[in-house]
Amino acid sequence: MTRLLLTDAARPAVVEVEAIDEHGCARRTAIAGEHPLTLFLDRRELVTLMTLGAAPEELALGWLRNQRLLERLDDVAAVQVDWSVSAVAVTSRPMAEEGRPIWERSGGASALDERLRQRTVTTGCGQGTMFGNLLDALQPLAPDVGPRLSQATLQAVIDRVRRHESIYRVAGAVHGCALCEGDGEQTGAILRFVEDVGRHNAVDAIAGWMWLNDVRGEDKIFYTTGRLTSEMVIKCAQIRVPVLVSRSGLTQMGHDLAGRLGLTLFGRCQGSHYLLFTGAHRFDGPPGLA
Repeated sequence: MTRLLLTDAARPAVVEVEAIDEHGCARRTAIAGEHPLTLFLDRRELVTLMTLGAAPEELALGWLRNQRLLERLDDVAAVQVDWSVSAVAVTSRPMAEEGRPIWERSGGASALDERLRQRTVTTGCGQGTMFGNLLDALQPLAPDVGPRLSQATLQAVIDRVRRHESIYRVAGAVHGCALCEGDGEQTGAILRFVEDVGRHNAVDAIAGWMWLNDVRGEDKIFYTTGRLTSEMVIKCAQIRVPVLVSRSGLTQMGHDLAGRLGLTLFGRCQGSHYLLFTGAHRFDGPPGLA
């Protein structure tokens, strides 16, 4: 793969402000940072994301990958973040080498316009957006794809994420997502942990990290502090992660899609408690598990 030009423009995750406590005393306290980041692909403005700014390059790549606006990392020449104008510019290799945008390869500007018109604003915090009919391109995971979990592995994932140093502990107001090992000697180990103002941003950043580092999803576990909506299920299906674990609950559409796509969903996971909603074939639970 030709090396791409990548900035490293992470912003501080938290800022300090003055507040008044319940005793009427002024105190400095940390709050989560939040910044608008407008994404351009080959000089065309696509979307403005609200983000902590902790991993803006990975967020941009993951968003484009999950919207299927870019299919291959080899098609990317540069990802450049400029916070002075609150923008990230992604340049495709055709644009860099031939002076023409990448969408000319796949039907031209009219095809891109049509995809952008087929837009659904999702329930993700910070206004998540899904373009086009992504479900048509998703392939269900076969029953034999993915790790087989024990209760011990599930508890290890929950406990490791709980103990992980996080912005949430300091400032609150963020969602966290983690990609964890599902098989092998490091089963349950956290490979990548991302927090952002919206869980959709965090999963996009993890998708971008997986792309940059050639990490496969089929043997991994995905953990999120947020609810499992249809958006989250679709994004995890796109990166081929078969097991989703949430500290929160899930929506009916998320549940239905997980069943259709062959994913395993755990919700309400706190301490020793959990609820398994779909994909019981991947879980070695207590005796009597149907």
